[in-house]
Amino acid sequence: MNITELRQKSLTELETELLASKREHFNLRMQIGSNQLTKTHRVREVKRYIARIKTIIREMQQANVPAKQTEGGK
Repeated sequence: MNITELRQKSLTELETELLASKREHFNLRMQIGSNQLTKTHRVREVKRYIARIKTIIREMQQANVPAKQTEGGK
């Protein structure tokens, strides 16, 4: 999925996408352990996809929360 398509999704949709991707990553790791995985590049793709989703979720959270003001440089 493209990054622009991910940015158009809501927070709950992103969280469900993240959960599905984590499950896929787990299954790929299990296939590596049992020597069943033939497309090893898929592990790297899924890890990067998870990172993209987490980045967008974090950006959304920061956009909704105002920045904290520090008191006296503490």
